[in-house]
Amino acid sequence: MWALSRCHLCLTFLLVYVLSTIFFHIFQDLYALFADRHLVTSPVAIFCLSGTTIASNTSSSCPKHPASLSGTWTIAPAGRFGNQMGQYATLLALAQLNGRQAFIPPAMHAALAPVFRITLPVLAPEVDRHTPWRKLQLHDWMSEEYAHLENPVLKLTGFPCSWTFFHHLREQIHREFTLHDHLREKAQGFLRRLRLPRTGDLPRTFVGVHVRRGDYLEVMPQRWKGVVGDHVYLQKAMDWFRARHEAPIFVVTSNGMGWCRENINVSQGDVIFAGDGQEGSPGKDFALLTQCNHTIMTIGTFGFWAAYLTGGNTVYLANFTLPDSSFLKVFKPEAAFLPEWVGIGADLSPLQKLPRNLSGIA
Repeated sequence: MWALSRCHLCLTFLLVYVLSTIFFHIFQDLYALFADRHLVTSPVAIFCLSGTTIASNTSSSCPKHPASLSGTWTIAPAGRFGNQMGQYATLLALAQLNGRQAFIPPAMHAALAPVFRITLPVLAPEVDRHTPWRKLQLHDWMSEEYAHLENPVLKLTGFPCSWTFFHHLREQIHREFTLHDHLREKAQGFLRRLRLPRTGDLPRTFVGVHVRRGDYLEVMPQRWKGVVGDHVYLQKAMDWFRARHEAPIFVVTSNGMGWCRENINVSQGDVIFAGDGQEGSPGKDFALLTQCNHTIMTIGTFGFWAAYLTGGNTVYLANFTLPDSSFLKVFKPEAAFLPEWVGIGADLSPLQKLPRNLSGIA
């Protein structure tokens, strides 16, 4: 009887050992699978507003606005007009989310106040010099940790311009970036003088077109393995609107107006070269774009903000870098372009024709 019990006991231990080994390896495989997924797909955090659709591959929260604001937050201004708009909107949104008072530096006020009715107070230079700032470098999409920043004295840095930072405050952002009356009236006056080429009637649909060139002609291929919008893309984008709207007029602005006049097809008589290309005084071009009904953008923050504030339909240049571009480490397309915007893929073949040292191809 004892020999039989000892045999049963041995069999029981053997069975437990085999089963535990199997389950251990299964657990290891599952853990590795989900751990790898977490590393590869670090989520973009989207903060909700009533009626806002949340993408399935994002984390989301519905923040409660704090009763009062404390502390002192600011941001280091960098870049041009569109960059500073992104910095302003991100500072405002993150400061409100964390219950802090936001201040903008004088340089940002000087860049934006001549165009918009911005309301954030200006940080005095003396206060800036004597404040023991903690600095935080932002990446260009909203992350969950940015909603839980505890330091009351903070200076943000970076080039944030993602709708994921501020879209839950879009009505407030629109108010902050309201044009001064004289800019709006001048832009509307220009548009009212335009006529359809075949009938002479006032157009019902205006499509603002922003073509980013300038330093991007070198920066994109040499640093980022990318391209800017070419004439083929612009033709496709205009045809997209022609197929959906009766007799639209395309109002073109750019920091390369000479290239636009030489390369954009004007055979249908519906293209107006309206921009002055003055990067030092961007108010006229920006006002024209935002008074249109819809937007075609190529790349860059200037075009993003024109599209974001205009509303309507937006067509943008998609997939404008090679898949191995380091640009994709600092830029998430899903955080840069609103889900309802329409992307038209870029032609990357010019990158293959460049010398290897210019295209950035190793």
